[in-house]
Amino acid sequence: MSIVFVPKKLRGKAKINQETIQRLLDENDQLIRCITEYMQKGRAVECVQYQQILHRNIVYLATIADASPDSTLPASNVKTDRTINE
Repeated sequence: MSIVFVPKKLRGKAKINQETIQRLLDENDQLIRCITEYMQKGRAVECVQYQQILHRNIVYLATIADASPDSTLPASNVKTDRTINE
């Protein structure tokens, strides 16, 4: 089951951090792989089920992104390539 599905009594109490977001992204990667595999095998019913979970995960991630006050990446996550001309 997707980590997005939280029991009602725990909703709103979950801490959203980078680890949670990364787990969702990893889960989405796996869902896409499963969907692709099932599509190749012609198993449409399984595709639809996984697509629904993927859609919920993506909407949840979009909601988190929209709600975050800072939409830019922290400086520690930004890779820079500097060249020094001497």
